[in-house]
Amino acid sequence: MNQPIAALLANALNEEMTVSEIEKLIEKPKSVELGDLAFPCFALAKKLRKSPQVIASEVAGKLSDTMIQEVNAVSGYVNIFVNQQSVTENVLQAILREKEQYGSLTPAAENVVIDYSSPNIAKPFSMGHLRSTVIGNALANIAEKNGYQVVRINHLGDWGTQFGKLIVAYKLWGDKAAIEASPIQELLKIYVKFHDVAQTDESLNEQARASFKSLEDGDEEALALWKWFRDASLQEFAAIYEVLGIRFDSYAGEAFYNDKMDAVVEELKEKDLLTQSEGAFVVELEDMPPCLITKTDGATLYATRDLAAAVYRKKQYDAKKTFYVVGNEQALHFKQLFKVINKMGYEWSKDLQHVAFGMMLKDGKKMSTRKGKVVLLADVLAEAIETAKRNIEEKNQALEQKETVAEQVGVGAVIFNDLKNNRMNDIDFSLDQMMNFEGETGPYVQYTYARISSLLKKGQYKEQAIEFDALGEYAWPVIQLLEQFPIIVQKSFEQADPSQVAKFSLQLARAFNKYYAHTKVLVDDEWQQMKLSFAYCVATVLKDALRLLGISAPNQM
Repeated sequence: MNQPIAALLANALNEEMTVSEIEKLIEKPKSVELGDLAFPCFALAKKLRKSPQVIASEVAGKLSDTMIQEVNAVSGYVNIFVNQQSVTENVLQAILREKEQYGSLTPAAENVVIDYSSPNIAKPFSMGHLRSTVIGNALANIAEKNGYQVVRINHLGDWGTQFGKLIVAYKLWGDKAAIEASPIQELLKIYVKFHDVAQTDESLNEQARASFKSLEDGDEEALALWKWFRDASLQEFAAIYEVLGIRFDSYAGEAFYNDKMDAVVEELKEKDLLTQSEGAFVVELEDMPPCLITKTDGATLYATRDLAAAVYRKKQYDAKKTFYVVGNEQALHFKQLFKVINKMGYEWSKDLQHVAFGMMLKDGKKMSTRKGKVVLLADVLAEAIETAKRNIEEKNQALEQKETVAEQVGVGAVIFNDLKNNRMNDIDFSLDQMMNFEGETGPYVQYTYARISSLLKKGQYKEQAIEFDALGEYAWPVIQLLEQFPIIVQKSFEQADPSQVAKFSLQLARAFNKYYAHTKVLVDDEWQQMKLSFAYCVATVLKDALRLLGISAPNQM
């Protein structure tokens, strides 16, 4: 609705502003009495040398279209009342025609690479990893909805100094049988012990650095231990990804780029970008600290591997856009990385974006693996599913496939609790809040979908050609939201912000529930099939919004 109205406004303004500029200025009035849309004319006053009210009056006099019911000028605003019948018919017929493709853009032969989740090998998959995992997965789904071919990459943290620490810890305190029985828990235990002891014994850190260097140099014993740690971790990660319904196209982690880093370092030398600093090599950057490429002992770093990965991915996928879904604390690293790539002469550095997000806190503090202060995601998911199961037993014992629905609801609650928040905000972990099935929660949206599914079943809904009329005043807010869905899908991709889809799904669920509370749908009259078709359209969009977030929509709850 905003875009066609913006086009009409641009024409009325003799194209003094573009359609895109006008669309950004269009507002929703605070009161329905003022109209459905409002266009403020204040920004044009200086340019046109007229008062906003005069401009508004002139524009209002020129606006005429079948989708506009009424226009008036008030206090410098052009207030527009749209033709609700026309908009309702257009929106609902589009959903009935396109179904789950409603809001999809035409597929493009362009790739988008999304680097997300990326847990560290030999460390537990904690609640701290949830954010990157679900934000990245939702962004991948949204990118596909926007017509892109998406390459989903899990850039595993399977290399680095922490493996030197782990190798030393294993040799000092490791129990092979215990690790084989419970790999992640035992590896975490000795990793935490390493940091505790290293606080008073600095030699441990020296040993760890030496062990990592031997790993980089191909030492057989070190490589065997590393592979064992990696395989054990991947097995546990796979189980969690399966519960979350998340997949990847590539698990190429940091170790994958070991044989690709020398070429990048050599290229930096050839382009005269490397500077020696206290025995290490860095790339000097004008407006930020230098980017460290190799340490004094020649060992590579996080930045070296990310440079090699960026160059490899460009050659392999030629992506239009590459997103790095990594916590906000890594902001400087990515600024340095993109700047170095730019200094290397690669114009595609502008297509790289750090999708930052706030931290998952516990009792207001950051979770820390090295201090052993973590909440395991597997435990949270299991408890959420168990809570959902208890609720089902209390409220709907006759429900079929209780186990499946409990998993859909429990997992959906965990995912939605994260994605409903603006990604830049910190989230304080609270299982009670997450599992509150009332209000702004995933189960509330899922329940609304299940309610509509039940309604359609009872009303024996069958798709048929239909004209929409007399849906009632409570249907109009629902129609307005449905009309906005394609715009929400585009904006959430452009701003890399899945919370817009989550908030939309809540608004749509609330608006439909209000409509349902004031409207008798299952009344055997000439309007019943029309109202059921309307409900079907809502269910179609609601299910797709949940799908974009990575959440299932159960037909019964």
